[in-house]
Amino acid sequence: MEIKKILEEKILFFDGAMGTMLQRAGLKRGEIPEILNIEDKDKIINIHKKYIEAGANIITTNTFGANELKLEDIKYSVEEIIDAAVKNAKKASENRDTLVALDIGPIGELLEPMGTLKFEKAYNVFKRQVIQGVKSGADVILIETMADLYEVKAAVLAAKENSKLPVFCTMTFEKDRRTFTGCSILSMIMTLEGLGVDALGVNCSLGPVELEPIVSEILEFSSIPVMVQPNAGLPKMVNGETVYEISKEEFSSIEKRMAEKGARILGGCCGTDDTFIKKVVEEVSKVKPISKNSSKICGVCTPTNPVIIDGVKVIGERINPTGKKLFKEALKNNDIDYIVKQALSQIDAGADILDVNVGLPEINEAEMMIKVVKELQSVIDIPLQIDSNDKNVIEKALRIYNGKAIVNSVNGEEKVLNSILPIVKKYGASVIGLTLDEKGIPLKAEDRFKVAKKIVNKCLEYGISKEDIIIDCLTLTVSAQQKEVVETLKALNMVKNRLKVKTVLGVSNVSFGLPNRELLNSTFLAMALRDGLDLPIVNPNKSEIMNTIYSFKVLNNEDVGGEDYIKLYSNLKPKKDSAIRNVKAIDNKDSNKVSNEETSEDLIKIIIKGIKDKSAIITKELLKNNSELKIVNEYLIPALDIVGKKYEKGDIFLPQLIQSAETVKKAFEVIKEKLILENKDQISRGKIILATVKGDIHDIGKNIVKTVLENYGFTIIDLGKDVPKEEVVKAAKEHNVKLIGLSALMTTTVKSMEETIEALNENNIDCKVFVGGAVLNEDYAEMIKADYYAKDAKEAVEIAEKILC
Repeated sequence: MEIKKILEEKILFFDGAMGTMLQRAGLKRGEIPEILNIEDKDKIINIHKKYIEAGANIITTNTFGANELKLEDIKYSVEEIIDAAVKNAKKASENRDTLVALDIGPIGELLEPMGTLKFEKAYNVFKRQVIQGVKSGADVILIETMADLYEVKAAVLAAKENSKLPVFCTMTFEKDRRTFTGCSILSMIMTLEGLGVDALGVNCSLGPVELEPIVSEILEFSSIPVMVQPNAGLPKMVNGETVYEISKEEFSSIEKRMAEKGARILGGCCGTDDTFIKKVVEEVSKVKPISKNSSKICGVCTPTNPVIIDGVKVIGERINPTGKKLFKEALKNNDIDYIVKQALSQIDAGADILDVNVGLPEINEAEMMIKVVKELQSVIDIPLQIDSNDKNVIEKALRIYNGKAIVNSVNGEEKVLNSILPIVKKYGASVIGLTLDEKGIPLKAEDRFKVAKKIVNKCLEYGISKEDIIIDCLTLTVSAQQKEVVETLKALNMVKNRLKVKTVLGVSNVSFGLPNRELLNSTFLAMALRDGLDLPIVNPNKSEIMNTIYSFKVLNNEDVGGEDYIKLYSNLKPKKDSAIRNVKAIDNKDSNKVSNEETSEDLIKIIIKGIKDKSAIITKELLKNNSELKIVNEYLIPALDIVGKKYEKGDIFLPQLIQSAETVKKAFEVIKEKLILENKDQISRGKIILATVKGDIHDIGKNIVKTVLENYGFTIIDLGKDVPKEEVVKAAKEHNVKLIGLSALMTTTVKSMEETIEALNENNIDCKVFVGGAVLNEDYAEMIKADYYAKDAKEAVEIAEKILC
């Protein structure tokens, strides 16, 4: 029976932790678990059998880290490891009604723009795993313990494009309901449902107590089966051993509650074993499965910013060359900085989504679209609308887009629908349908409605839900087609009320060729909003337009209590239309030159916003009248401090923190070049050694800390991963450092961290040690005699400044 069918009728049980069971079976510190699939297969088979006997319907292969980057230094290939792992699981499940899930964990490196790993490289890493898993006979693909939505997308695409197996996907959330990289619950749901996974959910990081509210939110919004695999509570160190705090009775009791709320797939993660799963099966088997709500979220997202279309949302129109001479020049000159400025100015003015059109005959549109989308999503945090007539451009943009986008657009022509809609469906985007066909734009509202109905029905045929369909009844120019403007509004009202889909209009077309265009635009906008317009495509830098939208939201009960309206307009006198001024300033100067007003204040703003190229230009200007040290101490460090505070408050997330750090790096590079040119001493706030300890091959956290510390002006001596204690001691003596940072991701390597600290003390190294990593906390740090615990990169900076500055 198909898994989808099974999930309609019953609750499925996954196994528990492989690592916990292996440690109890004698796994040595630093030993790679995946090798045991070949070198000690009986041990793996016995663990699988214990979970099957406990009642697991699906067992997970011992392949969590079986990718080419993590296993590059071992004697077995990825294919050999996966083949052995699947066969071991199959062997254990002989004569049993048990399925085998190919386990795929994170690659272990950050993808661009946070790291250096390219999206297509990540895709190929996952593709290799999937292909072998299929060959070896896996029944399901499980993508688990993910923190980065971009990495998840690469993995899901690899699974969907290279197999026909069901795909389950879980991410790891913290207590703040965000993943390590800031991904929100709603963004995960929208993106994964769009990509067509068969089940989604959460695993690891927290125990069932902490995960319960997170699971409740997932259940509220997910339209597909929800999967939950908590840890056995939060880990503690007792007598040098890692102990999880929750009993199997409490664990199973909470999982039962989750099942009663609607969770359909249950299991365990770190700290759980076969006794936990047996208890869960006993408790949850009594629960009658609850049918899922089939309605999807209507919205689009970036990883950290879901935009739910539950009222009027503004689409910014300015990233478009039509009628914009300077924008055309920017595209021809590859001036991405200019385009980023257009994006930022619209966001500052209130845009919720940005339309992105880079189509010019003189350039390669596909290449430019990829470049612009990558740059925009590294700097801004609102969703994009991919605007092109070329299906190749649309697909390339959707493939590398991080989150859920809108496609602008299709129309009523069969060939267009059949060409674009499969792409929209594959990548899980929303789509705009224009009410025109082979005959052009119908004059009457009824005829435009017929085209809209055809588009909606065709979308439904392709499996695109109504929540992802947006209809554009097309704004005509009142100076040339006055009667038809009213027909646009009639058609919009019909579409909204009869077809029950969202609507969009390009507002400014209405006033073309007439004086006082803003008056016509804002009046037409008000009329369209009354008739059901959800997504006005406008220039948000025009105050008349935004005034109309904000006031409509109050009158239409969207801005409850008028809170946003009051904030915006309670102090009108001092408030000036700075957004408009900024745009005019951009439009009337060469964006690669710096005016006299662009001084330190601008540099700080640029660092906060993460505009890398601009920081180098302004730093060069500042160096004409300021010393290198002054720029570092008065501009770069204060800017990073502001970013750090925003990060601590949850106003921004890891991608934005790293982007700002990289922006400072560009400024530092300019300063260093000048110092070298003038034979001056290099600026350094102090030397720090960083290392991931012996037995641990994970260094994502260390690399993030390194990036941020370097851009605060510290010199980093990076010893890499799997570093023996002797090497740390040797480097400490050689470089005479006063601060060392040690990282560990696995509970089994915390002991290595303790031994490294002991070795430093035994060798009388006069330095302080701070520690960090997913398994660490204040108690662990104190127990292993570390001087400081840093929960993230920002705390590492605070420690460094305390010790070295």
